[in-house]
Parts: sequence; structure tokens; C-alpha cells
Amino acid sequence: MRRASHTTWAVCTAAVVLAAAGCGGSGTGAARGSVFSASWSDPQNPLEPANTNEVQGGKVLDMIFRGLKRYDPRTGRAMDMLAQRIDTTDSQHFRITLRDGWTFSNGEKVTARSFVDAWNYGASLKNNQKNAYFFGYIDGYDKVHPESGAQSAGTLSGLKVVDDRTFTVRLNQKFSSFPDTLGYAAFAPLPRAFFTDHAAWLAKPVGNGPYTIDSYTRGFQMALRKWGAYPGADKARNDGVNLMVYTDNNTAYTDLLAGNLDLVDDVPAAQLKNVRSDLDGRYINSPAGIIQTLAFPYYDKDWSRPGAEKVRTGLSMAINRRQITETIFRNTRTPATDWTSPVLGAEGGHQAGLCGRACDYDPAGARKLVQEGGGLPGGQVTITYNADSGSHREWVDAVCNSINNALGNDKACIGNPVGTFADFRNQIGRHRMTGPFRSGWQMDYPLIQNFLQPLYYTNASSNDGKWSDKGFDRLVDRANAETDTRRSVATFQQAERVVRDQMAAVPLWYQNGSAGYSQRLSHVALNPFSVPVYNEIKAG
Repeated sequence: MRRASHTTWAVCTAAVVLAAAGCGGSGTGAARGSVFSASWSDPQNPLEPANTNEVQGGKVLDMIFRGLKRYDPRTGRAMDMLAQRIDTTDSQHFRITLRDGWTFSNGEKVTARSFVDAWNYGASLKNNQKNAYFFGYIDGYDKVHPESGAQSAGTLSGLKVVDDRTFTVRLNQKFSSFPDTLGYAAFAPLPRAFFTDHAAWLAKPVGNGPYTIDSYTRGFQMALRKWGAYPGADKARNDGVNLMVYTDNNTAYTDLLAGNLDLVDDVPAAQLKNVRSDLDGRYINSPAGIIQTLAFPYYDKDWSRPGAEKVRTGLSMAINRRQITETIFRNTRTPATDWTSPVLGAEGGHQAGLCGRACDYDPAGARKLVQEGGGLPGGQVTITYNADSGSHREWVDAVCNSINNALGNDKACIGNPVGTFADFRNQIGRHRMTGPFRSGWQMDYPLIQNFLQPLYYTNASSNDGKWSDKGFDRLVDRANAETDTRRSVATFQQAERVVRDQMAAVPLWYQNGSAGYSQRLSHVALNPFSVPVYNEIKAG
């Protein structure tokens, strides 16, 4: 979702220096009763489901919406939610039947039209939704969202409302895993108010999930409250959540210790050495579907020339992942050995050790490959990152130190901080990168496809470096068309080997979710996306 435009990491919305002046949630006081407070950052965009592709906005959408599927908060498995049935005989034509009895929090009934209208809105070029590409498999997408020129149709020809509880979906190719993608927020239904009074809906979004938005003051807090008439089985076990805006996770952690905050879901790296004693067991460190990588600008000839793959592989071998994850991240990160995540498991496609020696720290091998590849472009690499998140500077400096030591040149690598996340993303979007840059990916849904296609398929929306390989694309297309899950996964694994052979991006580490909470809370857990399961938390 969350990134990639999806940039999945929880990031700050203002310069860190402001935190010292007491900005963010500091001093607001923890919520009382069975309403609790949690750290948060303002979302990048208004909370339209098809226009939210980062974690902070995604947290809210997951609280106020329910879709056809929901991902199990413990296993990540896609479970039917509003879908009573999703039928297909050929993995290309789907008939979707909704459960009866679901409404939006304004009382409007959730119907097949609620989904079809929402998907048509999300796909339309004129609406400029960041998650439009999620509808790219539906027939007619090329007409409503052409790669160039004006759209020639207003709606997707592959969507048809049959009756209030039934609609059909016709894809432009076979996609056996399509039903499992439908728990992602972009596929959420929308009420008529979204279309009839869009400005009012954006000011106070209305959904069909266990919470409603009570109020929102940008830069301060969003107050969500339990929806008492919510028809789902996963009702909120508390009365609400106050999401407090922080510009620095160190400030949030300090407020947690001072009793001014109940939940922090991004424990800063600087506090990891003390967190267990500070919180007396109220600390969570659990695996999540997140991977951190170094991406490259393939639109720059220095990184797309013949032999550059040897330089990229040499840089990978110059990074001492084990030392960095142990000393900086206190084992809340695990050295990456492939380009997916262990949360998928072997059956889901995770290939532990796929990277092989290229991900082992090997200074001699690194020097040899960099030299064979023609040397570092301009004699030096710069790693660009956003400086408004507390831990990025530390690990980028550590990576550069490791590269410098391995290559025997204390100026081989330097960090290039960009002041804010927004500026960082804007520079990436405008193709301003000249060297490797920080990239992170948090899965939208627990499929190997989601770790590969959005990031490495030619012109995919999250392919920020514009890497392209026809062989990879063909394998992805073939994997999506497989009706047998095991064959599909195996074909995606072949595609991942192409990423490995080209070192399309350097895998760094898998990220665990981390959280700390106050004595007021119980039943606190993080889901496989590293997001708190807010509805299950009890506050006393």
C-alpha cells in the first residue's frame, strides 16, 4: 500500500528539528476511558481508498472500511468478508456475490453498485488515483486509463452489476490470484455521498468498517470512534482511538514513557537497547511483510550500461548486513537473502538464500566485481534518503561506512539526505536520482506477485528506477495466468531469479514490526503488515 509510490515506512511530516520545540503529539495527554491514543503521521493524500498508497493513510482505511476480503490479522490469509462467494471457471471471468445486511455508517446499504462505482472511479484517468493500476487487469482499463492520450471510455467494460448483491468481473487475462487481492483498500466500496458531495466526504470520510471518523485536525490528531451498529464479526473491543500526529518517533516514545501516549508502533532505533526494560514486557517485535532495498536509477546511463550489474552486485557484497541489523536495529531487522519476505513462507514463494554469495559480506569479492564492472560511476556513489525519519541517517551512514571499508576508499560512498519524505518522493517521481536510493516495500497482500510485479515489471507504478527486462515480464504474465497455485508461485520464483541475476535492486533486510504500549492496554498485536490490530485492543 503502501508505498511506492508506496512507501511503506512510517515517516514524519515535518522537519525533525520541530520536535524539540514540542510539536507533534507531545503533552496532549493519553486518552482515558476505553478510548486510547496511538502515534501516527498525517497521510500524504486525502483518504480516498484508490488514492492512498502509504502506511499512515492505510491504517485509517483499514479501520473505517471493509472490502470483499480481509487479511487475517495473524496469518495474513485472505478471508471472505463482504464476499459471500467469488466464483470462476476459468480465472478470467468472476461472479461475485455479496453478503446481505451490510451498510455504511450513514445507513446506506452496501450493494454491488457500491463496488462497481468505486472501482470505476479508481481506474479513471481523470480522477488521477495513485492506486489506479490495481484495476489494470479488468477489461477496458486501457480505455479508461490509457498510457498516453485521453481516455475514450468512462467506465470499465469488464464490470457489470447484475443485481443489488451480485456483480461480474471480466479480466483482460487470466489471473488466478485475483480474488486474494480484493482485501486491499483500493477495492473498498464507496457510498453515494462520495460521488454526490465529494468535498464533504473528503472532509469527513464515511465507510463501512468498525470505526467512524469523529474529527481530524491536520498536524494534531484524528479521532476515531467505535461504530456501534457495525455488522461485522470483528467489532471494536474499545470505544475508539485518537491517532496523535508526531514528527519524530523519539518524541512519541518519550511520551509513551511519560504516560502521555498509549501506543507507539514504530520504536526508534536509538531506543531499542532499552525498550524491554523501559516497558517491562510491553514490547512487541514480530515478523512483517516488509523489505528494505537500495533501488537504482536505470534512466541514468551509468546504471544501465553493460557491466553495471557487476557494480551493483559488488556494492551488495560490500554491505555487512549482519553487523548493521545487530548493532543499529538490535535484531528488529533480519538480513535479506531474497526480494520477498519470510512471512510468505516457502509455499507462498519465499526463497531463503536465493541471493547467495551476492548478499554475503565479501570485501575482496566486492572490489573485484566493482572493478570488473568498470568502477563506481564518477568514482563515488551517493545513497539518497529522506532525513525526516529518525533511523534512516544511521543505517545509510552505516551502509556507506561498510562500502568504504570493503572497497578501501573512505569516499566511495556518501549519504545524500533530502529534508522531507514528500521532497524525497517528488525527486524520485521526477527521475532526479543519480545513484542508489532508499526503497522500502510493505506488502499490499500476502502474495509473491505483490513483491515482484509492482516493483520490477516494465513501467509498473512502483518501479521507481524504471528497470525493465522482457524475460521477467513474460514470466510474470505467465505466472498470473496459471490456474494452479503451485505452478503460479514456481513461475514467479523464476521471475525473481531474473531480478537476482541482474541485481535489479540490492536487498538489505526484512523488517519486523515493533511496538510499545502503556499499562492501560491489553491484547495488543501487530498484523503481518506491521500495523496494530486496533479493533482487538482493550483499554482500561
